[in-house]
Amino acid sequence: MQPLYYADSTLCDANVDKGKGFPKRAIVNGHMEPWPSPFILMMDRGECSFVQKVRNAQHAGAAGVIIADNACLCSDEECLSVTDSAIPCEDSEPMMSDDGSGGDIDIPAFLMFKHDADAIKHEVIENNQMIQVEMAWSLPRAEDHVDYEVWTSPSDIISKNFLKTWRSVASRMSGKTNFTPHQYIFSGVEKCVDEKGTNLCGNLCTNNGRYCSLDPDGDTNVGLSGADVVVESLRRICIWVHYGSSVKEGETYWDYITGFMEKCDSPELFSQQSCLDKVFKNVGIDVNIIESCMRDSGGTGAGSTGKNNNILLDKEIAELEETSIIMVPSIFVNSIFLRGSLTVVNVFHAICAGFLEGNAPKICDICSDCSEKIACIEDGVCASESSGSSGGVSKRFFGFTLLLLCLIFGAIAFVHWKKTREEMRDQVRTILADYMPLTGGEDEDQSPMDFARSGGSASLIE
Repeated sequence: MQPLYYADSTLCDANVDKGKGFPKRAIVNGHMEPWPSPFILMMDRGECSFVQKVRNAQHAGAAGVIIADNACLCSDEECLSVTDSAIPCEDSEPMMSDDGSGGDIDIPAFLMFKHDADAIKHEVIENNQMIQVEMAWSLPRAEDHVDYEVWTSPSDIISKNFLKTWRSVASRMSGKTNFTPHQYIFSGVEKCVDEKGTNLCGNLCTNNGRYCSLDPDGDTNVGLSGADVVVESLRRICIWVHYGSSVKEGETYWDYITGFMEKCDSPELFSQQSCLDKVFKNVGIDVNIIESCMRDSGGTGAGSTGKNNNILLDKEIAELEETSIIMVPSIFVNSIFLRGSLTVVNVFHAICAGFLEGNAPKICDICSDCSEKIACIEDGVCASESSGSSGGVSKRFFGFTLLLLCLIFGAIAFVHWKKTREEMRDQVRTILADYMPLTGGEDEDQSPMDFARSGGSASLIE
């Protein structure tokens, strides 16, 4: 929540003039003062990518960005009635997705409907009125279930690291979530297939260049190929079709993924049938069912006509194009694309945030405020919460240990004090025994020890 300034430009130039825009500020030395930090910056859509605009705004010191749309939605009659823009209306708002170069951006950015943005512009330009804007993001909340989709690739390293940990989390959310896995492959129809139906991309694709994946090791002559990744992707799709939704939270599917990564995830074993058969056997998958699924859906061969399709891969590509996914791993929670760093903790919080209060899985309540989140999410128990300390040691145990140590050191101190006292008494007895009291009279018969007990005094003569 910060004051908003309108840059009055598309902000495509990296050299941002901070002394422009509205509302107007004081003039100092012939120039308007720059936007005082912190601030939210509004700019116009067009001329360059969303990523470039937001990056320039971030470098200019903006805490957040609002991009004002320059076209009405065709369904927005109010906007159409008050605008005379030559820009045609749009059926839907564009998705502000990262183009792959936005890793250095860490400020929020929203696209605002044209007529909403025009109302803000009127206040800051015509009325020179400072306004304050609150930017907030939240998931659509489901009543009792949250849907989430995970886009991965068998060859993607980040996907592997994420899936290894997420497998245990998925099972703990069983019964409260609807999980759907997707495999990231892309269509080679436009770039890898010529007019004669010939595959121009070699072993990057299957089905005469129709379904493709990047070469995992960057060398098409050795190691794994893109075609190997496509085949494994189809295999995983078939495993989900036959063993996914029908089994509790896709446990068999997850068992296969983790089993494959443990036993077959190497260039030598990736496509080796004997290794795959071992994984199938260990997790209880009928290899004949999976091979039949892959074959009946259209297979991954060249085909005599060069035009053979695979219905499962076609469906995956259609969903990929609909969601505009450009990188993996990617996750949608309640149909909202999860941006930012893809970690187990971030995904966990996003899914838990998708539930109405009181409907979230127990694991969400246990781990949301736990200081040891990763351990809690993996184990299902918050050591710091149950024990009351961040180190996993209970307060009771810590207090008992501290008391025991105090007693031990107290006992040692008492024994030492008593021993020292006895030694001191012995020394006094020894000293007094060496000298006779010289007071005379009836006291001459007193022994040194009796004299000491009576409280008398003695003087020593040289």
